[in-house]
Amino acid sequence: MKTIITILSIIGMMSINAGQEASVHDFEIKTIDGENLNLEAYKGSVILIVNTASECGYTPQYEALQSVYQTYKDEGLVILGFPANNFGGQEPGSEEEIMKFCQVNYGVTFPLSAKVSVLGDDIDPLFNFLTTQDNQSFTGDIKWNFEKFLINKDGELVKRFRSKIKPNSKDIIASIETELNK
Repeated sequence: MKTIITILSIIGMMSINAGQEASVHDFEIKTIDGENLNLEAYKGSVILIVNTASECGYTPQYEALQSVYQTYKDEGLVILGFPANNFGGQEPGSEEEIMKFCQVNYGVTFPLSAKVSVLGDDIDPLFNFLTTQDNQSFTGDIKWNFEKFLINKDGELVKRFRSKIKPNSKDIIASIETELNK
């Protein structure tokens, strides 16, 4: 009986601790190359997280994302692209096809994750966390491909931007620069 109570106590403690991530740094993702990447590696960096798709009207934003990455990476900006097929089936390819597409068409060198779901019952835990965090902008479900989440050096979501806001817009650049200089 004592053994059963101990096991139940341990299970209960595991349930209490599950889902209590305090920052983006508490998550691990799988890269497009199949490697595990603990986001704790980016402590002290500013991160722009973007859900991407290869066959979307916003796909040309890859070019602006790469440009912003090139401009600010040495100052501590990391851009993380998360290919997702949630909207209109606009990311149908395999990880290999997605990576080739991004490199050949847009010269993407910033990190990409394996394909994830950013909406619905199978939402990736990172995106479940991001869409429920308080921030200056708004909370709630992602509406379309190329929504952007700006994360500060402590791993906290500070701002969100809808798809139509280009990565090199004045608002996003000003927000990135503010976070880099904090």
